[in-house]
Amino acid sequence: MKKHNYMKFTKLILLPLKVIGYFLLIIILYFVTAFSISSIAVNSDFKECNKDAVEIYILTSGVHCDLVLPFQNQYMDWSKYVTPEDTKLGKTTTQYAAFGWGDKGFFIQTKTWGDMKFSTTFNALFYLSTSAMHVTFHDELKETESCKKICISRTNYSKLVNFIKRSFSLNSAGLTQKIEGLSYYNNDSFYEANGTYSLFNTCNTWANNGLKSADLKACLWTPFDSSIFNKYNE
Repeated sequence: MKKHNYMKFTKLILLPLKVIGYFLLIIILYFVTAFSISSIAVNSDFKECNKDAVEIYILTSGVHCDLVLPFQNQYMDWSKYVTPEDTKLGKTTTQYAAFGWGDKGFFIQTKTWGDMKFSTTFNALFYLSTSAMHVTFHDELKETESCKKICISRTNYSKLVNFIKRSFSLNSAGLTQKIEGLSYYNNDSFYEANGTYSLFNTCNTWANNGLKSADLKACLWTPFDSSIFNKYNE
């Protein structure tokens, strides 16, 4: 009887240890695979355009990559989609709009890493939440280690614009939908977006897909911002 109880107790102890072990193995496999695939470049023959070039930027917070485009030029007027007037600052002039796609619940509840909750992270990683577009308006940008300028052709630019436009969730009138009461700074706002965030479709995956869609240098797939920047530092 004692032996039976001991065996039962041992199984109860070993079961959660096995679950934890499998979970850690999955995490290790995920990161090993992610780093491996991130090293594979696509559109590696892309050359920056000198004549009639449009200047765009990729901007990172150290974790999250934004695609930064001119707010208005002869090819696209973003004021038809987003406006600085939606921000706390409410200014009417801006030079650039930085677009960053991600999980809506994570955006709302996790302004800083200190705000992170297990439930929010779990929902974001396993297709259990909706998405949002974070738009930040800039008067000027300078190239730094976290901000890279890319000169692209009109054709490349048009493809990138269309990719970003498709990422917005529009209402029945064809207009973007601002998420009221949500902002991080004085110069940003959030809008409803299409798509679902997951381990395999992160905010950086979205930015990378945008570059790929415009035939610009990118990774085959990546969840990391650093892998995207590495392609423009090679």
